[in-house]
Amino acid sequence: MIINKLVKSGLKTNYKEMPDSKYKTGLVLSGGGARGFAHLGVLQALNEAGIFPEIVSGTSAGALAGVLYCDGHPPKEILRIMKLHSKLDYMRPTLPRDGLLQISGVAKLLESNLTAKKFEDLKIPLFVAATDLNNARAVYFSKGELITPIIASSSIPVLFKPVIINKIHYVDGGVMDNFPIKPIENKTSFLIGSFVNPVGYEETTSGLITIAVRIFMLNQAKEAEEKSKLFDLLIAPEGLTRYGILETESADALYEMGYKKTREKLQDPIVKKIIEEKLS
Repeated sequence: MIINKLVKSGLKTNYKEMPDSKYKTGLVLSGGGARGFAHLGVLQALNEAGIFPEIVSGTSAGALAGVLYCDGHPPKEILRIMKLHSKLDYMRPTLPRDGLLQISGVAKLLESNLTAKKFEDLKIPLFVAATDLNNARAVYFSKGELITPIIASSSIPVLFKPVIINKIHYVDGGVMDNFPIKPIENKTSFLIGSFVNPVGYEETTSGLITIAVRIFMLNQAKEAEEKSKLFDLLIAPEGLTRYGILETESADALYEMGYKKTREKLQDPIVKKIIEEKLS
């Protein structure tokens, strides 16, 4: 079973083993900063096609989109909520000891809009990937207090301070697992992946924050290709490379890219056949 593979590989889990294919449809949401707005477009197109994920796993931006969706917020409503906040609401400069920016604005956004206080309160089961810095491993949160693991999963190293949970320092889940398929692999009949972290040509490579972000993204670049064969449907909009991961002002354009790419994929005859076979 998958949990045994995770234990042998040294990856920590905090969920109980479940029977294979317990859920009909699962969704994995990658990290990608502001590009995570594309996840909302993906969800909107899936829902319009009658496809509603029954279990979700996410890292960083994927965890943020995932928790609001699993709490019962429709994709367009999540977009509206997140657009109410400027870049400075999400991150503010701080004294550069453990991180250059504060991420407290994300906590306020979640506190203001989440009905659930614990993972167990969510309408849809959710796994959130974070990186345990002390033990150098990925951790998948799925029970207990909700907001702190989301913040930990979103704390890009150097940019943001690590989050301490039970004396362990956690940072962005993307350091160890930016496309967290492991918690729900083999647990669904139909598995969908939304990958919003493509790496292409970057004209500007100067400035501490730009360099830190670029290195972080490059470190994750191979994940979509390596994991693509594990999904029944993989959505990875190519044009996302035009947008920086801190470019929150481009929310509408990013949302639209995710929406259009998903609609395009769902019209593919091969994908239609897979959906018919898996979800019939």
